[in-house]
Amino acid sequence: MTRDQRISLADAAVTRAAGLARQAEQAAESNDFRHKAEPLAAASAAWSDIARSHAAIAATLPETESADA
Repeated sequence: MTRDQRISLADAAVTRAAGLARQAEQAAESNDFRHKAEPLAAASAAWSDIARSHAAIAATLPETESADA
């Protein structure tokens, strides 16, 4: 897997984590859905960990060469 692919996976994981964090915040503010806030926050944290892992792996890989070079 290339560096760019890892960065893309990290970006997708960050996007997912942010969406889940927003849902957790909305659930926490709602009396009807407050019970969903904690599991949503935990899922967001897991996706954040995944994003950090992909980013850390990407940092160790060489830069992807451009087609122009």
